[in-house]
Amino acid sequence: MARPLKLISHKLCPYVQRAVIALNEKGVAFERVDIDLANKPDWFLKISPLGKVPVLTLGSDHGGVALFESNVICEYLEETQGGARLHPQDPLQRAQHRAWMEFGSAILGDLWGLETTTDAAIFESKRDAVAAKFDRVEAALGAGPFFAGENFSLVDAVFAPIFRYFDVFDELIDLAVFARTLKVRKWRAELAKRPSVQAAVGPDYPELLRAFLVRYDAHLLKLAA
Repeated sequence: MARPLKLISHKLCPYVQRAVIALNEKGVAFERVDIDLANKPDWFLKISPLGKVPVLTLGSDHGGVALFESNVICEYLEETQGGARLHPQDPLQRAQHRAWMEFGSAILGDLWGLETTTDAAIFESKRDAVAAKFDRVEAALGAGPFFAGENFSLVDAVFAPIFRYFDVFDELIDLAVFARTLKVRKWRAELAKRPSVQAAVGPDYPELLRAFLVRYDAHLLKLAA
């Protein structure tokens, strides 16, 4: 019997979450191993060339291979595992989905600045950038409930962890990022109900994210106060 896959993880990482969501949607058995990114184990650094999570280890049944980068992991799962299809069959649509997955990663880049900066001007710049990007997403969405309509896809797996940040932010302050995007708001609500999305983090996620904001002395907390 093939050994379960092992996903090297961090509890807050949104890139890990997209891989977990894909694994759950595919119904693939896996073991999750959380590490401390501030004190990375030597064994982890040997298998992660960039020193980042997630890393998916395939075990001795696959020659002990370790895959890094979340989108690569998700694509591998789509190509090798059964269960629900998470990419369109049409090559053009599939390419478009991959492009929107990259767009989601760009939003995460802006969010990093939004949640870690102590500078008011940088904060406003990042908030404006995130809102503008979601305006573009709004224009790309159809009738829903998911990005591509009725079928849950890898694009949904990418955006669900982005929305999860705002579940915590909204408890602190209304950033008005989704004020102009009705379809995005509906999409966000639909993804929040998805079992695979809910299971991608532990119950301590909100507490850990708030502690992260405190550690960075985030301007977001100053506004909330």
